[in-house]
Amino acid sequence: MFSHLVIPALALVITTALALPTVSNSPAPTLNESQLVSIAPKSSSCANAPIPSECRTAAQAVGPISASFITYGVTTPGEQAAVLSTMAFESDDFQYQINHFPGTPGQGTRNMQSPTYNLKYAQSIPALAPYLAKIQTSDVVAVLDLLIKYTNYDFGSGAWFLTSQCDPSVRSGLQSGSAAGFSAYLACIGTTETSDRDAYYQRAVTALGV
Repeated sequence: MFSHLVIPALALVITTALALPTVSNSPAPTLNESQLVSIAPKSSSCANAPIPSECRTAAQAVGPISASFITYGVTTPGEQAAVLSTMAFESDDFQYQINHFPGTPGQGTRNMQSPTYNLKYAQSIPALAPYLAKIQTSDVVAVLDLLIKYTNYDFGSGAWFLTSQCDPSVRSGLQSGSAAGFSAYLACIGTTETSDRDAYYQRAVTALGV
């Protein structure tokens, strides 16, 4: 499902005009900019980003990521560490939001979801319904463009996927902070452990005190 550094075609202006779905009553996470930088070091600046229009710094990302954790109820450090490590790894420290390598059409958002899941994600957001109605859902690029046009949705896909597409046992495993729990999460998102991916996860675990 996920492909590291799958990048874009057209650059879109990112806005926060639309709100995320329904906010839960879970307590707000204590995620901060310095934690994000420790997980994704290159997110300290977009000065040397390959595609500046896609890049977001930790300062820009911390708000929408925190909002997604509240919205989808991802409030335990173990779950947050897994989602953050995936987003940071797949987007190369938040530098990309579209799949450029190898350039799979319609693949993107900050956790580089496949087109199939991007459509499911978009359909789960009531505020996007009027816009989805105006495009062909088979047009995977148009669906992705719609999601990445809004910062909250661009950064919200990781939390959405964990809570809607993974078995509850996966979340329990992540909450425990066990290696087996992370392995089960990787299986859920359709990938396997690598040294690079594990390095991101270990930095996230350390930053969040899992």
